Amino acid sequence: MDPQPPSQLNLFAQPEKNKITHIIKRNGSFVAFNKLKIANAVYRAAVAVGGRDRDRSEALAGVTVKTLNAAHAAGATPSVEEVQDVVEKVLIENGHAKTAKAFILYRADKTRTREKKPEVTAVQDNIPYKVLWRVLAWNVDHGCHTVEALNEKVAAGWAKLIKDAERAYHDEINHVAGLILKRLPDVRLVIVAGPSSSGKTTTTLKISERLKAKGHPFLMLNLDNYFRELSEQPKDEYGDYDFEMPAALDLPLINEHLGLLMDGRPIRMPVYNFKTGRREKETREFRLGKNEILLIDSLHGLHDSLTGSVAPETKFKFYIEALCQLKDPEGEFVRWADLRMIRRCLRDSWHRSYDPAMTVGHWHYVRRSELRYIVPHIHTVDYIFNGSLPYELPCHAARLLPQMAAIVRRFAGDPKKADALLRAQRVERLLSALRVPRSDKDVPPDSLLREFIGGSRYSY
Repeated sequence: MDPQPPSQLNLFAQPEKNKITHIIKRNGSFVAFNKLKIANAVYRAAVAVGGRDRDRSEALAGVTVKTLNAAHAAGATPSVEEVQDVVEKVLIENGHAKTAKAFILYRADKTRTREKKPEVTAVQDNIPYKVLWRVLAWNVDHGCHTVEALNEKVAAGWAKLIKDAERAYHDEINHVAGLILKRLPDVRLVIVAGPSSSGKTTTTLKISERLKAKGHPFLMLNLDNYFRELSEQPKDEYGDYDFEMPAALDLPLINEHLGLLMDGRPIRMPVYNFKTGRREKETREFRLGKNEILLIDSLHGLHDSLTGSVAPETKFKFYIEALCQLKDPEGEFVRWADLRMIRRCLRDSWHRSYDPAMTVGHWHYVRRSELRYIVPHIHTVDYIFNGSLPYELPCHAARLLPQMAAIVRRFAGDPKKADALLRAQRVERLLSALRVPRSDKDVPPDSLLREFIGGSRYSY
């Protein structure tokens, strides 16, 4: 260590009980907090400047733990970056400037190494680890990061968890609305993208409410009217029509119309007839008002070919995914796509009288389109929004578990449904492990969850 530094703290005082039990690593994983790793890092930095005092390294690690305890509530989950910031602070405040410098240089070198490997900045579907860390940290801090912990909340009464989760969701709504307002009047086009059942509809409605209250309502351009006629539609490798491809839309016409709208000029929007697969002869006049913001909600909203005629500074793009950060009984994180499939099964069953088995059976087509046409473009967005609620799965279990068991039996033994069977079995195991609540009366009528379980104050 640095020679005989003037200590502002008693380095060898009896350490207090540590409040921090886990931290979030840079890749978003949730790992046990280990004081020894701090001592080792301090010792390596000291060795780099000629120090060899192992006892002092361990004592400084103890001061770091004490400082973290003072800054966090019991059960809080700081990130590894936060812990390292505290290590730097402790070293400097206790007179170990050379060791602190070596530690800072080591961190900087590691940062440069990571920057050369961009694949480590995202851990799933191109979602940055910092976004996942924020969601996971919230769950850990509120005791709902595992199925076991969530079951305990349900058993003890989960009204407070629901209230806290709804507040966090609406805080994020307000944050996104604020980001858009800050970029006015430059922003004229808002693009919302996200996979199936990620919560796009409710989230967009709520953001629209916030903007309208400030005098800037959304005006939605329905891209369904811009589908090419059936005779012009591209086909997939099996000769079937692939309506999920960007080329299924009349991209030149969309760009022409967007350019006109951004210039304040009206357009004649086509009217598409899905029964005939052709456009009607009639068109509708469509114009963007002075304070209105054009909204596009599309699977291909992030694709450059869709909005290439619009200047980048006039666009705000946000992406919604159900970033469920909950570990199942096997210690694995619940798959986001599984949560969205559960939502889709429920919504389609009560809203469209659609058999959940059909949803499960065709889900691989949905997922394939997401991976092809959405995920590669996530890095271009201005904001990534969490469309999951940490308390929602028990509500889904109450409704879907009996049907999922029947789906497993239905697909068993059918080789053509092997993929769907594995998915159904995985979801059935998850739902079976959840404690079913007595009712959903504590879920408010304006909750995002109501989009999927019914009872919403919004019309879908």
